[in-house]
Amino acid sequence: MDSIFTMLDYQVKRSTTENLATLPWIQVASEAPYFITEEGESWTPIGQNDAVTWPEFAGLFRRKDYTGVEKHLAYLVENGVTCLRFMLEYAQTENRYIEKPAGKFQPNMIKLWDDLFALCEQYGLRILLTPYDTFWMWIRWKHHPYNRVNGGPCAKRSRWLLCPDTLQAIKNRLTFATERWGHSGALFAWDLWNEIHPAHAENNPEVFHQFVGEISSHLREVEMRLYGRTHLQTVSLFGPVLYEHPVVADVIFRHPELDFATTHFYDAKTINHPKDTVNPAICTGTLVREALEHLQPPKPFFDSEHGPIHSFKDLRKTLPDEFDDEYFRHIQWAHLASGAAGGGMRWPNRHPHVLTPGMRLAQASLANFVQILDWSQFQRINLNQELKISSPAFAGFCCADDKQAIVWLLRQDKRDKKKLVDKLAPAITPTIIIPGLQAGPYQVYFWKTLAGELLTQKTLQSSCNNQLQIAVPPIVTDIAIAIRKIT
Repeated sequence: MDSIFTMLDYQVKRSTTENLATLPWIQVASEAPYFITEEGESWTPIGQNDAVTWPEFAGLFRRKDYTGVEKHLAYLVENGVTCLRFMLEYAQTENRYIEKPAGKFQPNMIKLWDDLFALCEQYGLRILLTPYDTFWMWIRWKHHPYNRVNGGPCAKRSRWLLCPDTLQAIKNRLTFATERWGHSGALFAWDLWNEIHPAHAENNPEVFHQFVGEISSHLREVEMRLYGRTHLQTVSLFGPVLYEHPVVADVIFRHPELDFATTHFYDAKTINHPKDTVNPAICTGTLVREALEHLQPPKPFFDSEHGPIHSFKDLRKTLPDEFDDEYFRHIQWAHLASGAAGGGMRWPNRHPHVLTPGMRLAQASLANFVQILDWSQFQRINLNQELKISSPAFAGFCCADDKQAIVWLLRQDKRDKKKLVDKLAPAITPTIIIPGLQAGPYQVYFWKTLAGELLTQKTLQSSCNNQLQIAVPPIVTDIAIAIRKIT
Protein backbone atom coordinates (compact mmCIF):
# COMPACT_ATOMS: atom_id res chain seq x y z
CA MET A 1 0.00 0.00 0.00
CA ASP A 2 2.97 2.38 0.39
CA SER A 3 2.85 3.46 -3.26
CA ILE A 4 -0.69 4.80 -2.79
CA PHE A 5 0.26 7.34 -0.15
CA THR A 6 2.75 9.58 -1.91
CA MET A 7 2.99 12.88 -0.08
CA LEU A 8 4.48 14.77 -3.04
CA ASP A 9 2.05 13.55 -5.69
CA TYR A 10 0.64 16.94 -6.69
CA GLN A 11 1.60 19.69 -9.12
CA VAL A 12 0.72 22.85 -7.17
CA LYS A 13 3.45 25.22 -5.99
CA ARG A 14 3.70 25.38 -2.20
CA SER A 15 1.60 28.15 -0.65
CA THR A 16 3.31 31.50 -0.17
CA THR A 17 1.17 32.16 2.93
CA GLU A 18 3.84 30.46 5.03
CA ASN A 19 5.87 33.66 4.90
CA LEU A 20 2.86 35.86 5.59
CA ALA A 21 1.50 34.22 8.73
CA THR A 22 0.79 36.87 11.32
CA LEU A 23 -2.04 35.57 13.48
CA PRO A 24 -0.97 34.38 16.93
CA TRP A 25 -1.79 30.75 17.66
CA ILE A 26 -4.62 29.87 20.01
CA GLN A 27 -3.98 28.01 23.26
CA VAL A 28 -5.84 27.05 26.43
CA ALA A 29 -5.53 29.54 29.27
CA SER A 30 -3.35 28.23 32.09
CA GLU A 31 -5.77 29.49 34.75
CA ALA A 32 -9.16 28.84 33.15
CA PRO A 33 -11.01 26.41 30.83
CA TYR A 34 -11.21 28.96 28.03
CA PHE A 35 -9.05 30.04 25.11
CA ILE A 36 -6.44 32.76 24.74
CA THR A 37 -3.96 33.76 22.06
CA GLU A 38 -0.29 33.03 22.60
CA GLU A 39 0.00 36.76 23.38
CA GLY A 40 -2.37 36.32 26.34
CA GLU A 41 -5.50 37.91 24.84
CA SER A 42 -8.88 36.27 25.50
CA TRP A 43 -10.29 34.55 22.42
CA THR A 44 -13.79 33.13 22.07
CA PRO A 45 -14.88 30.77 19.27
CA ILE A 46 -17.92 32.44 17.70
CA GLY A 47 -19.01 30.96 14.41
CA GLN A 48 -20.67 28.09 12.63
CA ASN A 49 -20.06 25.11 10.38
CA ASP A 50 -19.18 25.83 6.76
CA ALA A 51 -18.31 23.68 3.76
CA VAL A 52 -16.40 24.17 0.54
CA THR A 53 -19.51 23.31 -1.52
CA TRP A 54 -21.99 25.57 0.26
CA PRO A 55 -23.07 28.86 -1.38
CA GLU A 56 -20.86 31.25 0.59
CA PHE A 57 -17.62 29.34 -0.12
CA ALA A 58 -18.33 27.50 -3.38
CA GLY A 59 -16.81 30.38 -5.35
CA LEU A 60 -13.36 29.61 -3.96
CA PHE A 61 -13.11 26.38 -5.99
CA ARG A 62 -11.05 27.20 -9.08
CA ARG A 63 -11.41 30.84 -7.96
CA LYS A 64 -14.77 31.14 -9.68
CA ASP A 65 -15.73 33.95 -7.27
CA TYR A 66 -12.74 34.73 -5.10
CA THR A 67 -13.91 38.31 -4.54
CA GLY A 68 -17.32 37.12 -3.36
CA VAL A 69 -15.75 34.84 -0.77
CA GLU A 70 -13.47 37.64 0.40
CA LYS A 71 -16.45 39.96 0.84
CA HIS A 72 -18.25 37.26 2.79
CA LEU A 73 -15.32 36.88 5.19
CA ALA A 74 -15.28 40.63 5.73
CA TYR A 75 -19.01 40.46 6.50
CA LEU A 76 -18.42 37.68 9.03
CA VAL A 77 -15.77 39.70 10.83
CA GLU A 78 -18.09 42.72 10.94
CA ASN A 79 -20.58 40.50 12.76
CA GLY A 80 -18.15 39.23 15.38
CA VAL A 81 -17.42 35.81 13.88
CA THR A 82 -14.02 34.48 14.93
CA CYS A 83 -14.09 30.80 14.01
CA LEU A 84 -15.27 28.60 11.13
CA ARG A 85 -15.55 24.83 11.34
CA PHE A 86 -14.59 23.15 8.07
CA MET A 87 -14.00 19.64 6.82
CA LEU A 88 -10.93 19.28 4.62
CA GLU A 89 -13.10 17.61 1.99
CA TYR A 90 -16.85 17.40 1.50
CA ALA A 91 -17.91 13.95 0.33
CA GLN A 92 -21.49 14.66 -0.74
CA THR A 93 -20.25 15.10 -4.32
CA GLU A 94 -17.53 13.51 -6.44
CA ASN A 95 -15.39 16.59 -7.09
CA ARG A 96 -14.41 17.88 -3.65
CA TYR A 97 -12.24 15.02 -2.42
CA ILE A 98 -8.84 16.25 -1.35
CA GLU A 99 -7.33 12.89 -2.35
CA LYS A 100 -8.38 11.15 -5.55
CA PRO A 101 -7.20 8.43 -5.77
CA ALA A 102 -6.09 7.84 -2.20
CA GLY A 103 -2.71 9.46 -1.67
CA LYS A 104 -2.91 11.80 -4.66
CA PHE A 105 -3.72 15.26 -3.32
CA GLN A 106 -5.82 17.23 -5.77
CA PRO A 107 -4.38 20.53 -7.10
CA ASN A 108 -7.72 22.39 -7.20
CA MET A 109 -8.47 21.52 -3.59
CA ILE A 110 -4.96 22.39 -2.46
CA LYS A 111 -5.28 25.77 -4.11
CA LEU A 112 -8.69 26.31 -2.51
CA TRP A 113 -7.21 25.70 0.93
CA ASP A 114 -4.17 27.86 0.18
CA ASP A 115 -6.55 30.69 -0.66
CA LEU A 116 -8.82 30.12 2.33
CA PHE A 117 -5.97 30.12 4.83
CA ALA A 118 -4.50 33.26 3.24
CA LEU A 119 -7.89 35.01 3.44
CA CYS A 120 -8.42 33.95 7.04
CA GLU A 121 -4.99 35.28 7.93
CA GLN A 122 -5.92 38.55 6.23
CA TYR A 123 -9.23 38.93 8.07
CA GLY A 124 -8.20 37.49 11.43
CA LEU A 125 -10.48 34.44 11.25
CA ARG A 126 -9.58 30.98 12.46
CA ILE A 127 -10.52 27.48 11.34
CA LEU A 128 -11.47 24.43 13.37
CA LEU A 129 -10.37 21.83 10.84
CA THR A 130 -11.49 18.22 10.67
CA PRO A 131 -9.81 16.01 8.05
CA TYR A 132 -12.78 13.83 7.04
CA ASP A 133 -16.46 14.36 6.30
CA THR A 134 -17.43 11.12 8.01
CA PHE A 135 -21.19 11.66 7.53
CA TRP A 136 -21.16 11.66 3.73
CA MET A 137 -18.12 9.39 3.64
CA TRP A 138 -20.24 6.76 5.42
CA ILE A 139 -23.37 7.27 3.30
CA ARG A 140 -21.52 7.39 -0.02
CA TRP A 141 -18.77 4.92 0.85
CA LYS A 142 -19.01 3.13 -2.50
CA HIS A 143 -17.74 6.31 -4.19
CA HIS A 144 -15.03 7.31 -1.71
CA PRO A 145 -11.36 7.07 -2.75
CA TYR A 146 -10.50 5.25 0.49
CA ASN A 147 -12.75 2.33 -0.45
CA ARG A 148 -10.62 -0.61 -1.52
CA VAL A 149 -12.77 -1.18 -4.61
CA ASN A 150 -11.66 2.31 -5.72
CA GLY A 151 -7.99 1.57 -5.03
CA GLY A 152 -8.10 2.79 -1.46
CA PRO A 153 -6.86 1.24 1.78
CA CYS A 154 -10.07 0.06 3.50
CA ALA A 155 -12.29 -2.91 2.70
CA LYS A 156 -15.26 -1.85 4.84
CA ARG A 157 -16.48 1.41 6.32
CA SER A 158 -16.99 -0.45 9.59
CA ARG A 159 -13.19 -0.84 9.81
CA TRP A 160 -12.06 2.78 9.42
CA LEU A 161 -10.66 2.82 12.95
CA LEU A 162 -9.33 -0.74 12.83
CA CYS A 163 -7.56 -1.06 9.46
CA PRO A 164 -3.76 -0.49 9.66
CA ASP A 165 -3.60 0.78 6.06
CA THR A 166 -6.38 3.27 6.74
CA LEU A 167 -4.59 4.47 9.87
CA GLN A 168 -1.54 5.16 7.75
CA ALA A 169 -3.67 7.03 5.22
CA ILE A 170 -5.13 9.17 8.01
CA LYS A 171 -1.66 9.95 9.33
CA ASN A 172 -0.49 10.85 5.84
CA ARG A 173 -3.41 13.23 5.29
CA LEU A 174 -2.73 14.93 8.63
CA THR A 175 0.96 15.18 7.77
CA PHE A 176 0.19 16.72 4.40
CA ALA A 177 -2.25 19.21 5.89
CA THR A 178 0.01 20.40 8.68
CA GLU A 179 3.06 20.62 6.41
CA ARG A 180 1.02 22.76 4.04
CA TRP A 181 -1.06 24.92 6.39
CA GLY A 182 0.01 24.15 9.96
CA HIS A 183 2.34 27.17 10.11
CA SER A 184 -0.69 29.43 10.22
CA GLY A 185 -2.33 30.93 13.27
CA ALA A 186 -5.54 30.81 11.23
CA LEU A 187 -5.62 27.13 12.16
CA PHE A 188 -7.35 27.29 15.54
CA ALA A 189 -7.39 23.55 16.23
CA TRP A 190 -7.75 20.06 14.79
CA ASP A 191 -10.97 18.11 15.19
CA LEU A 192 -9.07 14.89 14.60
CA TRP A 193 -12.12 12.78 13.77
CA ASN A 194 -15.60 14.09 13.06
CA GLU A 195 -18.34 12.35 15.07
CA ILE A 196 -16.35 9.31 16.09
CA HIS A 197 -18.80 6.41 16.30
CA PRO A 198 -18.72 2.73 17.32
CA ALA A 199 -19.95 1.87 13.82
CA HIS A 200 -16.55 3.03 12.52
CA ALA A 201 -14.93 0.23 14.53
CA GLU A 202 -17.28 -2.75 14.20
CA ASN A 203 -19.33 -1.39 17.11
CA ASN A 204 -16.42 -1.54 19.53
CA PRO A 205 -15.86 1.85 21.21
CA GLU A 206 -13.07 0.34 23.32
CA VAL A 207 -10.67 0.97 20.44
CA PHE A 208 -11.32 4.73 20.42
CA HIS A 209 -8.67 5.50 23.03
CA GLN A 210 -5.86 3.83 21.09
CA PHE A 211 -6.99 5.25 17.74
CA VAL A 212 -7.13 8.82 19.05
CA GLY A 213 -3.78 8.38 20.74
CA GLU A 214 -2.21 7.13 17.50
CA ILE A 215 -3.31 9.99 15.28
CA SER A 216 -2.90 12.63 17.99
CA SER A 217 0.67 11.71 18.87
CA HIS A 218 1.60 11.40 15.19
CA LEU A 219 0.31 14.89 14.41
CA ARG A 220 2.02 16.38 17.46
CA GLU A 221 5.33 14.81 16.43
CA VAL A 222 5.06 16.32 12.96
CA GLU A 223 4.12 19.76 14.26
CA MET A 224 6.87 19.76 16.86
CA ARG A 225 9.39 18.85 14.16
CA LEU A 226 8.13 21.59 11.85
CA TYR A 227 7.14 24.39 14.21
CA GLY A 228 8.40 23.55 17.69
CA ARG A 229 4.81 23.72 19.04
CA THR A 230 1.43 22.17 18.37
CA HIS A 231 -2.06 23.31 17.56
CA LEU A 232 -4.87 22.35 19.91
CA GLN A 233 -6.72 19.07 19.38
CA THR A 234 -10.21 17.71 19.99
CA VAL A 235 -12.38 14.84 18.73
CA SER A 236 -16.08 15.45 18.13
CA LEU A 237 -18.98 13.17 18.98
CA PHE A 238 -22.63 12.90 17.99
CA GLY A 239 -23.92 13.66 21.46
CA PRO A 240 -26.57 10.90 21.85
CA VAL A 241 -23.81 8.29 21.51
CA LEU A 242 -22.83 9.13 25.10
CA TYR A 243 -26.07 7.61 26.38
CA GLU A 244 -25.72 4.47 24.27
CA HIS A 245 -22.00 3.96 24.98
CA PRO A 246 -20.98 5.70 28.23
CA VAL A 247 -17.39 4.45 27.87
CA VAL A 248 -16.93 6.99 25.07
CA ALA A 249 -16.87 9.78 27.67
CA ASP A 250 -13.40 8.68 28.78
CA VAL A 251 -12.10 9.49 25.29
CA ILE A 252 -14.07 12.60 24.39
CA PHE A 253 -13.71 14.34 27.73
CA ARG A 254 -10.68 12.79 29.40
CA HIS A 255 -8.22 11.54 26.78
CA PRO A 256 -4.84 12.92 27.89
CA GLU A 257 -3.88 13.93 24.33
CA LEU A 258 -6.95 16.15 23.76
CA ASP A 259 -6.81 19.80 24.76
CA PHE A 260 -10.54 20.56 24.81
CA ALA A 261 -13.83 18.75 24.36
CA THR A 262 -16.53 19.06 21.70
CA THR A 263 -19.81 17.26 21.19
CA HIS A 264 -22.74 17.77 18.83
CA PHE A 265 -26.02 18.82 20.38
CA TYR A 266 -28.61 16.84 18.45
CA ASP A 267 -31.39 16.19 20.92
CA ALA A 268 -34.27 14.44 19.17
CA LYS A 269 -37.10 15.99 21.19
CA THR A 270 -36.03 19.62 21.14
CA ILE A 271 -33.03 20.74 19.06
CA ASN A 272 -33.48 18.43 16.07
CA HIS A 273 -37.14 19.33 15.52
CA PRO A 274 -38.00 22.43 17.56
CA LYS A 275 -41.64 22.99 18.47
CA ASP A 276 -40.80 26.32 20.16
CA THR A 277 -37.76 28.46 20.84
CA VAL A 278 -37.53 27.89 24.59
CA ASN A 279 -37.15 24.15 25.12
CA PRO A 280 -34.13 23.82 22.79
CA ALA A 281 -32.37 26.42 24.94
CA ILE A 282 -33.28 24.61 28.17
CA CYS A 283 -31.97 21.37 26.67
CA THR A 284 -28.76 23.13 25.65
CA GLY A 285 -28.22 24.26 29.23
CA THR A 286 -28.72 20.71 30.45
CA LEU A 287 -26.30 19.27 27.89
CA VAL A 288 -23.60 21.81 28.75
CA ARG A 289 -23.93 21.01 32.45
CA GLU A 290 -23.62 17.28 31.73
CA ALA A 291 -20.51 17.87 29.64
CA LEU A 292 -18.83 20.01 32.29
CA GLU A 293 -19.50 17.32 34.89
CA HIS A 294 -17.50 14.92 32.72
CA LEU A 295 -14.57 17.34 32.44
CA GLN A 296 -12.55 16.67 35.56
CA PRO A 297 -10.11 18.36 35.67
CA PRO A 298 -11.80 21.16 33.73
CA LYS A 299 -11.09 21.76 30.05
CA PRO A 300 -12.70 24.14 27.58
CA PHE A 301 -15.88 22.73 26.07
CA PHE A 302 -18.23 23.74 23.31
CA ASP A 303 -20.87 22.28 21.05
CA SER A 304 -19.35 22.18 17.55
CA GLU A 305 -22.58 21.19 15.77
CA HIS A 306 -26.25 21.76 16.41
CA GLY A 307 -29.32 22.64 14.42
CA PRO A 308 -32.78 21.48 13.30
CA ILE A 309 -31.45 18.46 11.45
CA HIS A 310 -34.64 16.36 11.59
CA SER A 311 -36.82 19.25 10.43
CA PHE A 312 -34.50 19.97 7.52
CA LYS A 313 -33.07 16.61 6.43
CA ASP A 314 -35.96 14.25 7.14
CA LEU A 315 -39.02 16.51 6.94
CA ARG A 316 -37.47 18.75 4.26
CA LYS A 317 -38.59 21.87 6.07
CA THR A 318 -36.67 25.12 6.43
CA LEU A 319 -37.72 26.90 9.60
CA PRO A 320 -39.25 30.38 9.11
CA ASP A 321 -36.59 33.07 9.54
CA GLU A 322 -38.25 34.71 12.53
CA PHE A 323 -38.58 31.39 14.38
CA ASP A 324 -35.12 30.16 13.41
CA ASP A 325 -33.45 33.43 14.41
CA GLU A 326 -34.91 33.21 17.91
CA TYR A 327 -34.17 29.48 18.19
CA PHE A 328 -30.57 30.21 17.19
CA ARG A 329 -30.17 33.16 19.54
CA HIS A 330 -31.62 31.29 22.51
CA ILE A 331 -29.36 28.28 22.00
CA GLN A 332 -26.21 30.41 21.80
CA TRP A 333 -26.97 32.32 25.01
CA ALA A 334 -27.91 29.15 26.89
CA HIS A 335 -24.63 27.62 25.70
CA LEU A 336 -22.44 30.53 26.82
CA ALA A 337 -24.19 31.23 30.12
CA SER A 338 -24.08 27.57 31.12
CA GLY A 339 -20.27 27.55 30.96
CA ALA A 340 -19.35 26.56 27.42
CA ALA A 341 -16.97 28.60 25.27
CA GLY A 342 -18.80 30.80 22.77
CA GLY A 343 -22.29 30.25 21.43
CA GLY A 344 -21.94 26.82 19.84
CA MET A 345 -21.51 26.16 16.14
CA ARG A 346 -24.68 25.87 14.11
CA TRP A 347 -24.98 23.46 11.19
CA PRO A 348 -27.17 25.63 8.95
CA ASN A 349 -29.82 23.04 8.03
CA ARG A 350 -31.51 25.63 5.86
CA HIS A 351 -32.20 26.13 2.19
CA PRO A 352 -30.03 27.72 0.98
CA HIS A 353 -27.45 26.26 3.36
CA VAL A 354 -26.42 29.52 5.03
CA LEU A 355 -27.20 31.41 8.22
CA THR A 356 -29.71 34.25 8.15
CA PRO A 357 -28.87 37.94 8.66
CA GLY A 358 -30.68 37.70 12.00
CA MET A 359 -28.32 34.95 13.12
CA ARG A 360 -25.36 37.13 12.17
CA LEU A 361 -26.72 39.93 14.34
CA ALA A 362 -27.05 37.43 17.19
CA GLN A 363 -23.39 36.49 16.77
CA ALA A 364 -22.40 40.17 16.79
CA SER A 365 -24.32 40.67 20.02
CA LEU A 366 -22.53 37.76 21.66
CA ALA A 367 -19.15 38.95 20.37
CA ASN A 368 -19.60 42.34 22.02
CA PHE A 369 -20.88 40.85 25.28
CA VAL A 370 -17.93 38.46 25.76
CA GLN A 371 -15.52 41.40 25.85
CA ILE A 372 -16.85 42.33 29.28
CA LEU A 373 -15.35 39.30 31.02
CA ASP A 374 -11.78 38.16 31.65
CA TRP A 375 -11.87 34.64 30.23
CA SER A 376 -8.22 33.97 30.98
CA GLN A 377 -9.04 33.91 34.71
CA PHE A 378 -12.61 32.55 34.66
CA GLN A 379 -12.62 29.21 36.48
CA ARG A 380 -16.32 28.69 35.95
CA ILE A 381 -18.63 26.03 37.27
CA ASN A 382 -22.17 25.53 36.07
CA LEU A 383 -24.84 26.97 38.38
CA ASN A 384 -27.98 26.46 36.29
CA GLN A 385 -29.61 24.56 39.13
CA GLU A 386 -28.10 26.60 41.96
CA LEU A 387 -29.13 30.01 40.63
CA LYS A 388 -32.13 31.33 42.57
CA ILE A 389 -34.81 33.25 40.64
CA SER A 390 -37.73 34.92 42.35
CA SER A 391 -40.16 34.25 39.48
CA PRO A 392 -40.95 30.87 37.87
CA ALA A 393 -41.68 32.77 34.67
CA PHE A 394 -37.97 32.52 33.82
CA ALA A 395 -35.59 29.72 32.93
CA GLY A 396 -32.16 30.52 34.34
CA PHE A 397 -28.69 29.74 33.01
CA CYS A 398 -25.58 30.62 34.98
CA CYS A 399 -21.90 29.88 35.40
CA ALA A 400 -19.51 31.51 37.84
CA ASP A 401 -16.34 31.29 39.87
CA ASP A 402 -15.69 33.39 42.97
CA LYS A 403 -15.07 36.68 41.10
CA GLN A 404 -17.05 36.57 37.84
CA ALA A 405 -20.39 35.25 36.64
CA ILE A 406 -22.66 35.09 33.62
CA VAL A 407 -26.44 34.83 33.87
CA TRP A 408 -29.04 34.56 31.16
CA LEU A 409 -32.73 34.72 32.00
CA LEU A 410 -35.24 33.48 29.42
CA ARG A 411 -38.97 34.03 29.66
CA GLN A 412 -40.64 30.62 29.55
CA ASP A 413 -44.25 31.25 30.59
CA LYS A 414 -45.61 33.16 27.59
CA ARG A 415 -45.59 32.05 23.92
CA ASP A 416 -47.34 33.59 20.95
CA LYS A 417 -49.13 31.79 18.13
CA LYS A 418 -45.84 31.22 16.31
CA LYS A 419 -44.40 29.47 19.40
CA LEU A 420 -42.01 32.36 19.97
CA VAL A 421 -41.55 34.11 23.29
CA ASP A 422 -44.42 36.57 23.54
CA LYS A 423 -43.12 40.09 22.85
CA LEU A 424 -46.39 41.60 24.13
CA ALA A 425 -46.34 39.92 27.55
CA PRO A 426 -46.19 42.23 30.57
CA ALA A 427 -42.67 42.84 31.84
CA ILE A 428 -41.54 41.16 35.05
CA THR A 429 -38.85 42.42 37.43
CA PRO A 430 -37.24 39.36 39.02
CA THR A 431 -34.60 39.11 41.70
CA ILE A 432 -31.79 36.58 41.39
CA ILE A 433 -29.21 35.27 43.86
CA ILE A 434 -25.86 33.95 42.63
CA PRO A 435 -23.97 31.77 45.14
CA GLY A 436 -20.22 31.47 45.59
CA LEU A 437 -19.05 35.02 44.89
CA GLN A 438 -16.52 36.58 47.24
CA ALA A 439 -17.66 39.37 49.50
CA GLY A 440 -17.02 42.78 48.02
CA PRO A 441 -18.11 45.17 45.26
CA TYR A 442 -19.15 43.99 41.79
CA GLN A 443 -19.88 45.71 38.53
CA VAL A 444 -23.04 44.25 36.97
CA TYR A 445 -23.80 44.69 33.27
CA PHE A 446 -27.30 44.10 31.86
CA TRP A 447 -27.27 43.20 28.17
CA LYS A 448 -30.08 43.34 25.61
CA THR A 449 -29.36 40.22 23.57
CA LEU A 450 -31.57 41.03 20.59
CA ALA A 451 -30.43 44.63 20.20
CA GLY A 452 -26.84 43.69 21.02
CA GLU A 453 -26.25 46.56 23.40
CA LEU A 454 -25.83 47.41 27.05
CA LEU A 455 -29.09 48.24 28.80
CA THR A 456 -27.56 49.54 32.00
CA GLN A 457 -24.94 48.74 34.61
CA LYS A 458 -24.71 49.12 38.36
CA THR A 459 -22.37 48.49 41.26
CA LEU A 460 -23.54 46.00 43.87
CA GLN A 461 -22.08 44.49 47.03
CA SER A 462 -21.81 40.78 47.65
CA SER A 463 -22.73 39.79 51.20
CA CYS A 464 -20.47 38.09 53.70
CA ASN A 465 -22.22 34.76 53.01
CA ASN A 466 -20.78 34.78 49.47
CA GLN A 467 -24.00 35.53 47.66
CA LEU A 468 -24.79 38.34 45.27
CA GLN A 469 -28.41 39.45 45.07
CA ILE A 470 -29.45 41.36 41.97
CA ALA A 471 -32.69 43.15 41.25
CA VAL A 472 -32.97 42.72 37.50
CA PRO A 473 -34.54 45.45 35.32
CA PRO A 474 -37.99 44.66 33.88
CA ILE A 475 -37.86 41.82 31.33
CA VAL A 476 -40.34 40.95 28.61
CA THR A 477 -38.34 38.21 26.82
CA ASP A 478 -34.75 37.69 28.02
CA ILE A 479 -31.67 39.40 29.38
CA ALA A 480 -27.98 38.53 29.76
CA ILE A 481 -25.97 39.66 32.79
CA ALA A 482 -22.18 39.84 33.22
CA ILE A 483 -20.74 40.24 36.71
CA ARG A 484 -17.13 41.16 37.56
CA LYS A 485 -15.57 41.81 40.94
CA ILE A 486 -14.14 45.29 41.29
CA THR A 487 -10.49 45.16 42.34
